[in-house]
Amino acid sequence: MLIRKEQDLDPIQTEVFDIMVGYDVEQKNRRKQHATRRLLEARRAIERHREEKELMSWIDEDTWFEDEH
Repeated sequence: MLIRKEQDLDPIQTEVFDIMVGYDVEQKNRRKQHATRRLLEARRAIERHREEKELMSWIDEDTWFEDEH
C-alpha cells in the first residue's frame, strides 16, 4: 500500500499503518535479540573450549602424578 504524502488518512487507516509499522519494528528487534543471543552463546562456547583445553594441558602433564621424593 503506497500512500502519497499529500493524501490524508482517516483514523482507521492511520491506526492500521501504525500497527503494521510497529509490528515490523518489533520483528526486527526480535531478530536482533536472537542474533545477539546466538553470538553470546558462541562466545561462551569458545571460552569454555579454551578453558577445557588449558585445563587438559595441566592435567596431562607427565609430572602431575609423580611423587616429589
